[in-house]
Amino acid sequence: MNKDFFQMHLAESVVLSSRNRKKIGEVMELLAPWEIQVQGVSEFESIRDVAETGSTFAENADLKATTVARQLHRWTIAEDSGLCVPALGHAPGVYSARYAGEPSNDQRNNTKLLAEMSSLQGDDRAAYYVCHAVLSDPAGQIRVRVEGRCWGRILTQPSGDHGFGYDPLFLVPEYHLTFGQLAPAVKRHISHRARAFEQFIPQMIAVLQPH
Repeated sequence: MNKDFFQMHLAESVVLSSRNRKKIGEVMELLAPWEIQVQGVSEFESIRDVAETGSTFAENADLKATTVARQLHRWTIAEDSGLCVPALGHAPGVYSARYAGEPSNDQRNNTKLLAEMSSLQGDDRAAYYVCHAVLSDPAGQIRVRVEGRCWGRILTQPSGDHGFGYDPLFLVPEYHLTFGQLAPAVKRHISHRARAFEQFIPQMIAVLQPH
Protein backbone atom coordinates (compact mmCIF):
# COMPACT_ATOMS: atom_id res chain seq x y z
CA MET A 1 0.00 0.00 0.00
CA ASN A 2 1.40 3.37 -1.04
CA LYS A 3 1.33 6.21 1.48
CA ASP A 4 1.52 8.74 -1.34
CA PHE A 5 -2.07 8.07 -2.38
CA PHE A 6 -3.31 10.12 0.58
CA GLN A 7 -1.63 13.23 -0.80
CA MET A 8 -2.67 12.39 -4.37
CA HIS A 9 -6.29 11.42 -3.84
CA LEU A 10 -7.32 13.21 -0.64
CA ALA A 11 -7.35 16.91 -1.43
CA GLU A 12 -8.39 17.58 2.17
CA SER A 13 -7.38 16.11 5.48
CA VAL A 14 -9.55 13.62 7.31
CA VAL A 15 -11.66 15.15 10.09
CA LEU A 16 -11.59 13.70 13.60
CA SER A 17 -14.90 14.26 15.34
CA SER A 18 -13.44 15.13 18.73
CA ARG A 19 -12.60 18.25 20.74
CA ASN A 20 -10.45 16.41 23.28
CA ARG A 21 -6.93 17.68 22.58
CA LYS A 22 -5.19 14.72 24.22
CA LYS A 23 -7.36 12.24 22.32
CA ILE A 24 -6.73 14.12 19.05
CA GLY A 25 -3.00 14.01 19.80
CA GLU A 26 -3.07 10.26 20.36
CA VAL A 27 -4.95 9.62 17.12
CA MET A 28 -2.65 11.93 15.15
CA GLU A 29 0.37 10.03 16.46
CA LEU A 30 -1.20 6.69 15.50
CA LEU A 31 -1.87 7.93 11.97
CA ALA A 32 1.40 9.84 11.54
CA PRO A 33 3.41 6.92 10.08
CA TRP A 34 0.96 6.91 7.17
CA GLU A 35 1.28 10.67 6.70
CA ILE A 36 -2.49 10.99 7.12
CA GLN A 37 -3.38 14.59 7.90
CA VAL A 38 -6.04 15.01 10.59
CA GLN A 39 -8.06 18.04 11.68
CA GLY A 40 -9.99 18.17 14.92
CA VAL A 41 -13.61 19.21 14.58
CA SER A 42 -12.94 22.25 16.78
CA GLU A 43 -11.19 23.82 13.78
CA PHE A 44 -14.60 24.22 12.13
CA GLU A 45 -16.56 27.00 13.82
CA SER A 46 -19.84 25.99 12.18
CA ILE A 47 -19.89 22.55 13.79
CA ARG A 48 -21.59 22.23 17.15
CA ASP A 49 -21.05 19.47 19.67
CA VAL A 50 -22.76 16.22 18.75
CA ALA A 51 -25.02 14.95 21.52
CA GLU A 52 -23.80 11.53 22.61
CA THR A 53 -27.24 10.04 23.11
CA GLY A 54 -26.32 6.46 22.23
CA SER A 55 -26.53 3.67 24.77
CA THR A 56 -23.36 1.98 23.45
CA PHE A 57 -19.89 3.08 22.35
CA ALA A 58 -20.77 1.98 18.82
CA GLU A 59 -23.89 4.14 18.66
CA ASN A 60 -22.04 7.21 19.94
CA ALA A 61 -19.15 6.74 17.51
CA ASP A 62 -21.60 6.42 14.61
CA LEU A 63 -23.43 9.57 15.69
CA LYS A 64 -20.27 11.64 15.96
CA ALA A 65 -18.89 10.46 12.62
CA THR A 66 -21.99 10.66 10.44
CA THR A 67 -23.25 13.98 11.84
CA VAL A 68 -19.96 15.77 11.19
CA ALA A 69 -19.37 14.07 7.82
CA ARG A 70 -22.75 15.19 6.49
CA GLN A 71 -22.25 18.76 7.67
CA LEU A 72 -18.72 19.14 6.29
CA HIS A 73 -19.01 16.72 3.35
CA ARG A 74 -15.67 15.27 4.42
CA TRP A 75 -14.31 11.86 5.36
CA THR A 76 -14.67 11.72 9.13
CA ILE A 77 -13.18 9.53 11.85
CA ALA A 78 -14.90 9.21 15.20
CA GLU A 79 -14.29 7.06 18.20
CA ASP A 80 -16.04 6.57 21.48
CA SER A 81 -14.12 5.08 24.33
CA GLY A 82 -14.27 4.60 28.04
CA LEU A 83 -13.61 2.46 31.06
CA CYS A 84 -15.73 -0.53 32.03
CA VAL A 85 -15.67 -2.35 35.37
CA PRO A 86 -17.58 -5.66 35.13
CA ALA A 87 -18.18 -5.73 38.91
CA LEU A 88 -19.99 -2.37 38.57
CA GLY A 89 -22.22 -3.61 35.76
CA HIS A 90 -19.64 -2.33 33.25
CA ALA A 91 -19.87 1.24 34.59
CA PRO A 92 -18.74 3.95 33.97
CA GLY A 93 -19.12 2.76 30.37
CA VAL A 94 -20.47 5.33 27.93
CA TYR A 95 -20.66 7.79 30.82
CA SER A 96 -16.91 7.59 31.52
CA ALA A 97 -16.19 11.23 30.69
CA ARG A 98 -19.11 12.54 32.75
CA TYR A 99 -19.28 9.87 35.47
CA ALA A 100 -19.28 12.49 38.25
CA GLY A 101 -21.52 14.89 36.32
CA GLU A 102 -21.06 17.87 34.05
CA PRO A 103 -18.75 19.54 33.30
CA SER A 104 -16.40 16.63 32.77
CA ASN A 105 -13.61 16.51 35.34
CA ASP A 106 -11.02 13.73 35.54
CA GLN A 107 -10.28 14.15 39.23
CA ARG A 108 -13.94 14.02 40.26
CA ASN A 109 -14.52 11.03 37.99
CA ASN A 110 -11.60 9.17 39.55
CA THR A 111 -12.79 10.02 43.05
CA LYS A 112 -16.26 8.68 42.32
CA LEU A 113 -14.88 5.48 40.78
CA LEU A 114 -12.72 4.81 43.82
CA ALA A 115 -15.70 5.38 46.10
CA GLU A 116 -17.90 3.02 44.07
CA MET A 117 -15.17 0.35 44.21
CA SER A 118 -14.14 0.84 47.83
CA SER A 119 -15.56 -2.53 48.90
CA LEU A 120 -14.21 -4.48 45.91
CA GLN A 121 -11.10 -6.61 46.12
CA GLY A 122 -9.08 -9.01 44.01
CA ASP A 123 -10.62 -10.02 40.69
CA ASP A 124 -13.57 -7.70 41.31
CA ARG A 125 -11.22 -4.79 40.58
CA ALA A 126 -10.68 -6.01 37.02
CA ALA A 127 -11.50 -3.44 34.35
CA TYR A 128 -11.02 -2.81 30.67
CA TYR A 129 -10.73 0.20 28.43
CA VAL A 130 -12.67 -0.05 25.18
CA CYS A 131 -12.40 2.03 22.01
CA HIS A 132 -14.92 1.85 19.19
CA ALA A 133 -13.65 3.62 16.06
CA VAL A 134 -15.48 4.29 12.81
CA LEU A 135 -14.93 6.00 9.46
CA SER A 136 -17.76 7.80 7.68
CA ASP A 137 -17.68 8.82 4.05
CA PRO A 138 -18.71 12.38 3.11
CA ALA A 139 -22.30 11.23 2.57
CA GLY A 140 -22.60 9.99 6.15
CA GLN A 141 -22.28 6.26 5.52
CA ILE A 142 -20.15 4.22 7.91
CA ARG A 143 -17.45 2.45 5.90
CA VAL A 144 -15.20 1.08 8.67
CA ARG A 145 -16.09 -0.06 12.19
CA VAL A 146 -13.67 -1.66 14.71
CA GLU A 147 -13.28 -2.18 18.45
CA GLY A 148 -10.20 -2.54 20.64
CA ARG A 149 -9.89 -3.45 24.31
CA CYS A 150 -7.16 -3.39 26.93
CA TRP A 151 -7.62 -5.25 30.22
CA GLY A 152 -6.19 -4.25 33.57
CA ARG A 153 -7.24 -3.57 37.14
CA ILE A 154 -8.17 -0.50 39.16
CA LEU A 155 -5.82 0.54 41.95
CA THR A 156 -6.98 2.01 45.25
CA GLN A 157 -5.15 5.29 44.60
CA PRO A 158 -3.84 7.09 41.51
CA SER A 159 -0.25 6.71 40.34
CA GLY A 160 1.47 8.59 37.51
CA ASP A 161 1.00 11.86 35.65
CA HIS A 162 0.79 10.70 32.03
CA GLY A 163 -2.38 10.21 30.01
CA PHE A 164 -5.82 11.43 30.99
CA GLY A 165 -9.14 10.19 32.32
CA TYR A 166 -8.75 7.11 34.53
CA ASP A 167 -5.18 6.39 33.37
CA PRO A 168 -3.53 6.93 36.80
CA LEU A 169 -5.83 4.26 38.28
CA PHE A 170 -5.60 1.70 35.47
CA LEU A 171 -2.84 -0.84 36.14
CA VAL A 172 -1.56 -2.86 33.18
CA PRO A 173 -0.52 -6.24 34.67
CA GLU A 174 2.08 -7.04 32.01
CA TYR A 175 4.04 -3.90 32.90
CA HIS A 176 3.13 -3.55 36.59
CA LEU A 177 2.51 0.12 35.82
CA THR A 178 -0.56 2.29 35.27
CA PHE A 179 -1.33 4.07 32.03
CA GLY A 180 -0.42 7.16 34.02
CA GLN A 181 3.08 5.80 34.62
CA LEU A 182 3.78 4.24 31.24
CA ALA A 183 5.70 6.29 28.71
CA PRO A 184 3.35 7.62 25.98
CA ALA A 185 5.30 5.64 23.37
CA VAL A 186 4.50 2.39 25.21
CA LYS A 187 0.85 3.29 25.68
CA ARG A 188 0.56 3.99 21.94
CA HIS A 189 1.34 0.32 21.31
CA ILE A 190 -0.81 -1.42 23.93
CA SER A 191 -3.81 0.80 24.69
CA HIS A 192 -7.38 0.12 23.65
CA ARG A 193 -7.10 2.98 21.15
CA ALA A 194 -3.87 1.55 19.71
CA ARG A 195 -5.47 -1.88 19.35
CA ALA A 196 -8.53 -0.42 17.68
CA PHE A 197 -6.49 1.65 15.22
CA GLU A 198 -4.23 -1.30 14.44
CA GLN A 199 -7.33 -2.81 12.84
CA PHE A 200 -8.79 0.50 11.69
CA ILE A 201 -5.90 1.90 9.65
CA PRO A 202 -5.55 -0.97 7.13
CA GLN A 203 -9.32 -0.98 6.60
CA MET A 204 -9.40 2.79 6.15
CA ILE A 205 -6.57 2.57 3.64
CA ALA A 206 -8.42 -0.12 1.73
CA VAL A 207 -11.52 2.10 1.55
CA LEU A 208 -9.69 5.26 0.54
CA GLN A 209 -7.17 3.74 -1.83
CA PRO A 210 -8.25 4.11 -5.46
CA HIS A 211 -8.85 0.86 -7.33
